[in-house]
Amino acid sequence: MDTKHIRVLVIGAHPDDCDIKAGGVAALYTQKGHIVKFVSVTNGDAGHHEMGGAPLAKRRNAEAQAAAEVIDIDYELLDIHDGELMPTLENRYKIIRTIREFRADLIMTHRPNDYHPDHRYTSMLVQDAAYMVTVPNICALTSHLEKNPVIVYLSDNFRKPYPFTPDVVVNIDTVVDKKIDMLHCHVSQFYEWLPYNSGTLKSVPNSPNDRYEWLAERLRNRFSSIADKYRDKLIELYGEIDGNKIQYAEAFESCEYGSQLNSENLPILFPFYD
Repeated sequence: MDTKHIRVLVIGAHPDDCDIKAGGVAALYTQKGHIVKFVSVTNGDAGHHEMGGAPLAKRRNAEAQAAAEVIDIDYELLDIHDGELMPTLENRYKIIRTIREFRADLIMTHRPNDYHPDHRYTSMLVQDAAYMVTVPNICALTSHLEKNPVIVYLSDNFRKPYPFTPDVVVNIDTVVDKKIDMLHCHVSQFYEWLPYNSGTLKSVPNSPNDRYEWLAERLRNRFSSIADKYRDKLIELYGEIDGNKIQYAEAFESCEYGSQLNSENLPILFPFYD
């Protein structure tokens, strides 16, 4: 691992999943000169109430690229239908090649217990790839990794079979506006589909400025709830004075597969605590 340039690969199921759960740390990594890539395992072509198929996939790809420009990262959408992802051997090979080609040091992805089948199967595919990325005879034409990346889970609120338990919580106060700007780029989701799906579409303002502020207020509440929920971990990592001041945070839980997150590599992979 080149500690000067950590390579962080965030693998979400849909275009916007990475941004929602890890947009803040991604911005922090890039500010420090590290390399981040977001991958959506599906093309998002079912995530809307009025459009779908190829037009929606193209629209969501354009939104993802706009979000990527906010913090200067790469964002790739795999061309797999939204809502139809399966943990097949073919898809496992796609994930293995994606991890190898990027030469990831750290991978972030969903937990395997989740409401959405695409989230669950994304997690399963990453887990199934975890060891195989080091096996030369698997996907032999793509150079294997000599060391397994560390894998961590993105945060969620699901409680069964066990609740999300973070090993790392990161202060995103200085980049929260950038994260909001990234999510603002996903117009089809945050101003259309998600409000429609939750029955709140009429509450979305028409004015672009009002709409942005409407979204920003809701997102800040969400990000502050993470900081409050894991305040003890923030204090453990940042110290009592700084830990109590943090307003917004993102949280990550170590996965048992891949290389293990430990006291030696944590400050290297998450260089935010000095």
